[in-house]
Amino acid sequence: MDMRTPLKKVRGLGSSKGGTHHFWMQRMTAVALVPLFIFFILFVIAHLGASYETVIGSLANPFVAVLMGMMVIAGLIHMRIGMQEVIDDYVHNELLKLSALMANTFFTVLVGGFCLFALLKIAFVG
Repeated sequence: MDMRTPLKKVRGLGSSKGGTHHFWMQRMTAVALVPLFIFFILFVIAHLGASYETVIGSLANPFVAVLMGMMVIAGLIHMRIGMQEVIDDYVHNELLKLSALMANTFFTVLVGGFCLFALLKIAFVG
């Protein structure tokens, strides 16, 4: 019994061709987020009660700005893949699934754009 859809048969893709990539990307971003999130928590704890100028000055440090940017990017990729898996598994209407997947991607790009813009503005303008 062949479990592939007609489109997968034409493209020659089996059931594991796309899922393996998502599986490894999800694991890689999770591993990357562990030290980045620890750094973020330590940064927040270190700046509790600090003035606005102090926090902005610390975020303007290139090392801190790059680590924060990496956390934003890894977190958003991790979030997008996780939501995509949920949508693929639980939304069965094809039009609704396509709409939800598009909204997931657009939301991720929009949030990422705003976060990275804010970090770059702080890093370069101070």
